[in-house]
Amino acid sequence: MGQALVLGSENFRIPRKFVGRDAVEAEVHRFRTSLDRVCRDIENHEILVGEQLGEQYAAIFSAHLQLARDPRLVGEVETLITRDAYSPEYAVSRTLRRFAEQMQNLGDKYLAERALDIFDLEKRLLRELLGQSREELNNLTAPVIVLAHDLTPGETAMLNTDFVLGFATEVGGHTSHTAILAGALEIPAVVGLGRCLAGVAGGETVILDGDHGQVLIDPDEATLERYRDSQARNLRVSERLESLETLESKTLDGQRVHIFGNIEFPEEVQHCIKRGADGVGLYRTEFLYLGGNQEPSEEDHYQAYCQVLQACGERPVVIRTLDIGADKIPARIRDRFADSQNPMLGLRSIRLSLQSTPLFKVQLRAILRAAVYGNARVMFPLVSSLLEFRQAKMILMDVMEDLEDAGVEFKRDLPVGMMVEVPSAVILAEEFAREVDFFSIGTNDLIQYTLACDRSDPSVANLYRSGDPAILRMIQTVLKAAEKYGKPVTVCGQMSSDPRFVALLLGLGLRQLSATPHSIPRLKEVVRNLSIPEAERIARHAASLDLARDVEHYLLGELGRICPDLVVWTNIKICFHNQPPSWRCWLWSEKETHKQLVTLNRDGFLKQERT
Repeated sequence: MGQALVLGSENFRIPRKFVGRDAVEAEVHRFRTSLDRVCRDIENHEILVGEQLGEQYAAIFSAHLQLARDPRLVGEVETLITRDAYSPEYAVSRTLRRFAEQMQNLGDKYLAERALDIFDLEKRLLRELLGQSREELNNLTAPVIVLAHDLTPGETAMLNTDFVLGFATEVGGHTSHTAILAGALEIPAVVGLGRCLAGVAGGETVILDGDHGQVLIDPDEATLERYRDSQARNLRVSERLESLETLESKTLDGQRVHIFGNIEFPEEVQHCIKRGADGVGLYRTEFLYLGGNQEPSEEDHYQAYCQVLQACGERPVVIRTLDIGADKIPARIRDRFADSQNPMLGLRSIRLSLQSTPLFKVQLRAILRAAVYGNARVMFPLVSSLLEFRQAKMILMDVMEDLEDAGVEFKRDLPVGMMVEVPSAVILAEEFAREVDFFSIGTNDLIQYTLACDRSDPSVANLYRSGDPAILRMIQTVLKAAEKYGKPVTVCGQMSSDPRFVALLLGLGLRQLSATPHSIPRLKEVVRNLSIPEAERIARHAASLDLARDVEHYLLGELGRICPDLVVWTNIKICFHNQPPSWRCWLWSEKETHKQLVTLNRDGFLKQERT
């Protein structure tokens, strides 16, 4: 919960929402002075353009001037300042964005385009009121919730977590790399809201609810109080889960389950260790390419890998080679993607590395050198054919020979694995299992490519389902092939960070999960309250269902039975079974797909009785 920072092309920051009553007249005068200056500036542009390009082009600025002098618009801004004591910056932003939203919603394409004129006037006025100042994301001085059309992975990576309470974007999906980065940085986020920012003014109070994917603008006091209670409950659950961080991840019947962490930056390794991770199951290395103006040197790679390996000691660290994709292309290598009509099916990941051998060898040299300081493994992303895997491994062998010839110390017996992210890799799982040292199933891309839905497109978000029966069968296929040849398998996509799927994955035979650091205690909670026979029963029943919706509803119900505190109840109907002090009641889920009889204990936690 906090004040909104609405990012446009100018990234203006509204410094305050209210002014003192004794300063209202001075603030009105400041607004009128700024408006006069903006109008003079527009008039000057109109004259200059008219002289050089003709009257038809000057008419553009004439329309801007007419808008700036609209009595209704000016009157509304001044009313907000005098009646509500709003600051001129806030009053201008709120009024003009409301006007723009109304024009966009009229259903007329021409009028909707005129909303851009209103945004232009807003920028001019704010620039004048703020004394030409702009505040970029890296210059924040107060806590904000960032609202933007989109944030690139690079911008997300640079967010100052001391001041950015959370962010929301109009585009993107929950498994986009921007969303994954938010999880890694432990920044609450909601993505894929659709067009909604036109009516939001900077400085307004915002509630960002990542559990339910909602952003509430200018909430009333009752709503604020409800969310404060929700925050307090989440804090109590988190504090209780902290006690699990030092405990082993074992099922009720003593089966050891290894839970690793996914990291994006070297600094995150401390989050993994603190939360009791068994190692790093996925070390994404794209951050080295997303910042700065030059490709990273071998030394840049080497120092980053050494930092993580030394911190982990004997714990395994799986380093994934460059996985640059369509939504995270740095400008300096973007020209290599220029001819791609469909970037998600084009030159990316291992394909880019194989076509950029010098770039690939720099990274492999650094990995091999750093591997002497810990328990390192290397993993190739988006492998779709045996030829790709063999070519990548051959280049790795060439690098080893080069290092040996140069007398450089390196680790020769480095385990080599691959990501399973495309259907062809699943179909050929037995053939791959003969050659790889380990598999890691990347469910984010596997779901995307199997179900043919862009994971960052909110218009098909309803089709992107981890519980789809096709995905469950693909995971089963890989696990069977790996078991046949004695090769370990990890699931490292967002699916493995979701407590709902833990019982299912264990029941299918998985014994290794790799998840975002902040989700590790929750996964451990599920594992420690579950037996393998029970997990196998859950997996069998889930496999018998033929709709993703039914699978996910069933798994949610099972999670509520195993670990009630981890279920986020939405729109529940409460029917009391009897009176306090026992507080036993029925909870019905939103669409009445299942119900639970529960007891609330003294701390407000749910205690499961039956389903």
